[in-house]
Amino acid sequence: MIWLSMVAEPADPVVARLCRLCERAVSSLSAVGAGLSVVAQNNQFSLLAAADPASERLEELQLVLGEGPCIDAAAARRPALIADLGQVEPTRWPVYADAVRDAGIGAIFAFPLQIGAAQLGVLDLFRAEPGPLSGSELRHAFDLADEAVTILLDGQEQRSAKRSSDDVMAGPVELFQAQGMVMIQVGGTLTEAMARIRAHAYAEDRRLIDVAREILGHDLRFDSDQ
Repeated sequence: MIWLSMVAEPADPVVARLCRLCERAVSSLSAVGAGLSVVAQNNQFSLLAAADPASERLEELQLVLGEGPCIDAAAARRPALIADLGQVEPTRWPVYADAVRDAGIGAIFAFPLQIGAAQLGVLDLFRAEPGPLSGSELRHAFDLADEAVTILLDGQEQRSAKRSSDDVMAGPVELFQAQGMVMIQVGGTLTEAMARIRAHAYAEDRRLIDVAREILGHDLRFDSDQ
């Protein structure tokens, strides 16, 4: 794990952007830390970014123990908003809850990063004082989660482009055709259709053009309720 500091920035531009996002989450919300973990192809989590070393430790501990709001939010595919860690049942996170309370954390808010059926990761916010997020803070946290999704998908497309420069001419046409098909399948807009395609490519670590061709060949279909 590499984090953004005053003297060095992560070499990976995607990690650097996500670290800055975590730092902004801390500075703009009532939080003392923030971390972001991603889901690998085998459904295992890996820590990607954090606001600082203390946040890194709090985030990584969930992945080591296999318990915590991050794990729950990903499994349930909805935010895990723990306003008071002191009220958490001892059997829910038997090790993690005590560990983070000992570290001075009173509340944790976990936001899954996902589009449709594609699970990308989770953004976690750590706060010292117990209490719920305000309405404006909650909206801002969702905006940060959406921004994190965009950063992850952009990074995937950049890596895909570097792996292969083939299909430069055919790619855009096929991708647009696939986008139209997905728009009809999900009953949404072209923007929503592209988001679904990009998220699927990210989750499967595949090139957009390959996913588009699978859609055009009727080997891949997106349902409206995915």
